[in-house]
Amino acid sequence: MKAIVQDRYGPPETLTLADVDAPVPAADEVLVRVEAAALNAYDWHAMRGDPRMARLAMGRTRPRARIRGRDFAGRVEAVGSHVRQVRPGDAVFGDLGDANGAFAEYVCVPATLVAPKPANLTPQQAAALPLAGVTALMGLRDVGRVEPGHRVLVNGASGGVGTLAVQLAKALGAAVTAVCSTRNVDLVRSLGADHVVDYTRDDFTRGDRRHDVVFDLVGNRSLSALRRALTPTGTLVLSGGGVYGGGSLVGPVWLLARGRLLAPLVRQRIVTLTAAPSRQHLDTLRAHAEAGRLTPVIDRTYPLREVPRAIRYLEGEHARAKVVITL
Repeated sequence: MKAIVQDRYGPPETLTLADVDAPVPAADEVLVRVEAAALNAYDWHAMRGDPRMARLAMGRTRPRARIRGRDFAGRVEAVGSHVRQVRPGDAVFGDLGDANGAFAEYVCVPATLVAPKPANLTPQQAAALPLAGVTALMGLRDVGRVEPGHRVLVNGASGGVGTLAVQLAKALGAAVTAVCSTRNVDLVRSLGADHVVDYTRDDFTRGDRRHDVVFDLVGNRSLSALRRALTPTGTLVLSGGGVYGGGSLVGPVWLLARGRLLAPLVRQRIVTLTAAPSRQHLDTLRAHAEAGRLTPVIDRTYPLREVPRAIRYLEGEHARAKVVITL
């Protein structure tokens, strides 16, 4: 099969289209013919081994996972002997997690990490949901504990997670303030944002409005600045972010670590978020999508052979919403 492979850390040019053996599903896995795969910031971090501290988990000198990509949507081709919940021919979507492998014609994935594709979404839209959608869902519902009437601010509202977070916060009954650049104001308004802050003109941390939850997806503000945008007992949810800036030792991990250290010392809740793939979260996203409350926004699509070009666009050019690979 065709796949995007990588044998050393580095820029997009280290990714190549190659012929590799098709995977064979284990007893608890399903084999999926990939129809679409989505890019995430995770992909360029893994490609570059950035921040360098992350190489302790990803592979010290080269990536342990040779084929890049996490999010996918496609058709089940075969199932392992222990799999009962899905059958060949089923349309599914999912997130491979740190195993990677979605930038390929076929992928094997544990049956517990796939779910039926939302019936009203295309494969490209469905592939855009898993990691970004689960991050938004966990950050708002599970960690942020958003309730009807809460005031929620999303910093990075026009990105892959942010565009879904705006919609999910509205679905949870919140009043949403979206922070983005000038060119994305109309986009986030169309997604349901009640208030929009253009960060090129205004500083949301210096305004009068206070929020019950601040969901930071960028990592470009200090903890003290982010806390100014909260109510006295509000919740700050930290979830990394950013674009490639030449490599670093710890990257956004430093902000997350400081958040953990400060959390026990202040009244406001400061929580760092680590999204983990699960069938339950995928089912929730599917329900929101099929009810019309959640629609992924796709910025650009690229064929499989152009994954290097797609990642270069994602890591350096402030992509709007999601970038998707089609097969």
